[in-house]
Amino acid sequence: MTIIVLVIVGVLVLIGISMYNRLVVLRNNRENAFADIDVQLKQRLDLVPQLVEAVKGYMKHESTVLTDITNARANAIQASSINDKIAADTQLSGALQGLKVAVEAYPDLKANQNFKQLQDEISDIENKLAAARRFFNSATKELNNAVQVFPSNVIADLFNFKKEPMFELGTEQRAKAEEAPKLNF
Repeated sequence: MTIIVLVIVGVLVLIGISMYNRLVVLRNNRENAFADIDVQLKQRLDLVPQLVEAVKGYMKHESTVLTDITNARANAIQASSINDKIAADTQLSGALQGLKVAVEAYPDLKANQNFKQLQDEISDIENKLAAARRFFNSATKELNNAVQVFPSNVIADLFNFKKEPMFELGTEQRAKAEEAPKLNF
């Protein structure tokens, strides 16, 4: 009888260790996925000053757009936690969206080769960021599922694993995304 109890306790301990290890792996996968986003964000942050300089000469009257971008970039550089970086990226994405709208008023700027090259590079980075965000959200969902479902939620509670936020559009970006496109003919 004692052997049976010891075997059951041993199996339960092994299951608990296995669940804990799985939670650690999932948390590390999420952090690794964000590291991929971080690389893309750094590349984008490095391109922003070049883009601002290319646009400055053309957009003398649009200084608020450039100021917003510069401030958003500064906030992104100072962000330290994953959640702060997500918020800063949302702010920078909104500022860059404002730039896209303002650029439409400057046909000479759109024809400028340096600007076109920068725009292409930023577009490429934005596509890579979108893919990295999808992967991050997938890793986050997998971790959140493990933290919330029974019996791994018991181990998660014991070792302070918690539900983590997804990388989502900010309120302003979501409103723009849900807005019907304006077609001008």
